[in-house]
Amino acid sequence: MKYMDKFTTQKRSSIMRAVRSKDTKLERKVRSSLWKRGLRFRKNSSLPGKPDISNKSIKTVVFIDSCFWHGCAIHCRMPKSNILYWDNKISKNKIRDNLITEKYIDKGWNVIRIWEHELKDDFEKCIEKVCKAFSS
Repeated sequence: MKYMDKFTTQKRSSIMRAVRSKDTKLERKVRSSLWKRGLRFRKNSSLPGKPDISNKSIKTVVFIDSCFWHGCAIHCRMPKSNILYWDNKISKNKIRDNLITEKYIDKGWNVIRIWEHELKDDFEKCIEKVCKAFSS
């Protein structure tokens, strides 16, 4: 069954272009909280996988994964149009995430992945998790 998008192709394209891939409101909130606690780091670095937060001296990277783009098993709602494209896209993102995580771990880095919903559910717990990793 083919699903009709309620937006025109041009409007849908415009909506998707507006989705930020870095420096999101949630990322800024996390960075601000960490900075206020005295943690020092780089943002959206040129390291593999482009971690949202990184500190090379302590070999730690933080990825803030959105529920949609990274395929959260709980919250990812797949679009009803162009299903094959989106299923393929999200699957590739999940595979890439796993490969990037393994690459860092193999090189002795500490990798923290935080789901968007975890930050929304218990922001302070997530911040403490990052602070603990930065102080280890």
